[in-house]
Amino acid sequence: MEILATHRLSFTYPNATIPALKDISIQVKQGEFVVLCGPSGSGKSTLLRLFKPEIAPHGIKEGTLFFQGKPLQEVTPIVNAKELGMVFQDPENQIAMDNVLEELIFGMENLGFTTEQMRKKVAEMVNFFGLNPLLDKKIDELSGGQKQLLNLASILLLEPSVLLLDEPTAQLDPIAAKEFIHMLQRLNEEFGITIVIVEHRLEELFPIASRVILFDNGVLLHDTTPREMVKELGTHKTMKSFLPSSALLYLEFYKKAHAETIPLNVKETRQWLQGEHVEWDEPSEVSSAAAVPSPILELKEVDYQYSKNTPAVLYNLDLTIYEGEWLAIVGANGTGKSTLLKVIGGILKAQHGSMKYKGKKVRKWEPRKVSYLPQNPKLFFIQDTIRKEFEHLALKHGERNPEERIQNLLNKFGIAHLQNQHPYDLSGGELQKAALIGSLLVEPTILLIDEPTKGLDPESKRAFGELVSTLVDEGLTVVMVTHDIEFSATYATRCSMLFQGKITVTENTRDFFHENTYYTTVLNRATRNSSAYPVVTLEEARRIWRVKSPF
Repeated sequence: MEILATHRLSFTYPNATIPALKDISIQVKQGEFVVLCGPSGSGKSTLLRLFKPEIAPHGIKEGTLFFQGKPLQEVTPIVNAKELGMVFQDPENQIAMDNVLEELIFGMENLGFTTEQMRKKVAEMVNFFGLNPLLDKKIDELSGGQKQLLNLASILLLEPSVLLLDEPTAQLDPIAAKEFIHMLQRLNEEFGITIVIVEHRLEELFPIASRVILFDNGVLLHDTTPREMVKELGTHKTMKSFLPSSALLYLEFYKKAHAETIPLNVKETRQWLQGEHVEWDEPSEVSSAAAVPSPILELKEVDYQYSKNTPAVLYNLDLTIYEGEWLAIVGANGTGKSTLLKVIGGILKAQHGSMKYKGKKVRKWEPRKVSYLPQNPKLFFIQDTIRKEFEHLALKHGERNPEERIQNLLNKFGIAHLQNQHPYDLSGGELQKAALIGSLLVEPTILLIDEPTKGLDPESKRAFGELVSTLVDEGLTVVMVTHDIEFSATYATRCSMLFQGKITVTENTRDFFHENTYYTTVLNRATRNSSAYPVVTLEEARRIWRVKSPF
């Protein structure tokens, strides 16, 4: 039975000349698990929000949306609120109350549930989600994963028939994201709830989805099963980056594979490898005689707490950062990664400990030494065009004749044609590039970046990673905080794990991910203990593996 549908749906934002959606007709059957994917700005989130009138974007809409066979405009607000649940990218934007229990009952109170109904439903939901230890907690005491789980539980208390999710794992660490997606799978399989999810993190979703719908520039390109989607995109120059790494590994060696043989997860990849004879070249060891880089920044016994009444976020932390490296700092939500980045950048002042730059104690940073790129690049901009923003920054820092440097950076990053646009009119990837240009205008020696890939599609991630790698090759030192394990494994030179306010380990990237069990790549989990030499990235497999194709 069809539960959601659109018929010839088009949508154009105010003052836009190109529609965000163009003539979209789709049908979602009851109980399906549908993944919407595609480049940033392709219309995925717009489509999702049009099903919720209270948050639908303003603009010109043509065509019709349907819920349970009825035009959406004929569905009452109460039915829409109850039957169509939505989870947003940022859990903070969805929470209304101060503590967990109040948040759980907030939606039911507004829909007129009785006290007895609320008591019964909350007891059942709390047990299902394991939320008992959190019931009396304040919202600001929860981690990002706990907040997103709370949002999901609050919506499910209304017993929706459809869950709409807009990049719900973007703020979550790898373990929390995996648990959240597993919960969605349970809701779909055990309770028959229809799932429609917009995501860039597709490794966990392809194996459990019943359909994948691909958008590009507001147009529906493909609507098919995950395996057929892999077959369709396997040879596409850019779109194949949306595919799971397990499938990409298989396609690297079998160019003309049948859809049913393509592995989509760790289990299927191991089964494929068991039947293959894989030869490999031993990875080359780094010579002990190689030049050891000089420390550029040293943190010793650093402590930081936000107030006297709260536990220390950073405690007795030591970290050495070397000149010309790209260091990735990973760890669970709430472990202090962003706090550490702000302490390094001088935005927050540590209560104890020291920080040395090239052997000299840092008391206050010179602007030309360190640049900080925040998690939300929109916070970087205050002018109405990116060109004006760069000119303002150059003037602020006393740059002489900045015109040539601005133009060179715009050309290098491929966004010269956007220089007269408002920052908020850019896509996620374009905005990230623009913010990076602003960070680099003063030619810093250290660049601090917080969650740079959040909200970026795979192709934008690749472009961003290659740009930053070029800068590192030119001598820039980069310190990155991220939840994106696959991105770190591909581009970082070293990785650190932050746990309970301390750096527990720092290693070169391959060793770090090769030995981890949970904080590692899909390919490392798939190839470990297999018949082939374990690899961390697709590039590594491409470099050292040899598989004789039977096709």
